[in-house]
Amino acid sequence: MDLTDRINAIIEPTVIDMGYDLVRTHIKGADRLQVQIMAERADGTGMGVADCATLSRAIAALLDVEDPISKGYTLEVSSPGIDRPLVKLSDFERFVGFDVRIDAERPVDGRRRFTGPISAVKDEIVAIKTDGGEIEIPFDHIARAKLLLTDRLIAAATEKGLS
Repeated sequence: MDLTDRINAIIEPTVIDMGYDLVRTHIKGADRLQVQIMAERADGTGMGVADCATLSRAIAALLDVEDPISKGYTLEVSSPGIDRPLVKLSDFERFVGFDVRIDAERPVDGRRRFTGPISAVKDEIVAIKTDGGEIEIPFDHIARAKLLLTDRLIAAATEKGLS
């Protein structure tokens, strides 16, 4: 189990119990690590600074007790933002119809980067409409993906009170 998986195993039950969903854990750095935790409210309402501070205190306490990181680190807790990363298959399902940028681990139809609206998600295949037509990308081939900031996304976030 790598460090990211260990941290997720330690913090996710508490994050969920507190009424949040863990979006992503990202660790970077060499000498002093930066541990970035992205979370969102499970009820779909917007995250505020107070939410991030509450989660940060709880996560810091868990990491202090379990001590999975052997060197110095900085903990950052944030919301994913409107133009959020898409990490889980359920993220893609949730945002069907919205524009995304997907970077594939290996070429699909001779390309690795795709931009366009998600048209469907079925059987762990993400379909997006591109200028060259619809492309189907196996979920396990996706290296990175994020929503693109568009007027439609801003309007949807405003309607839900997330902006």
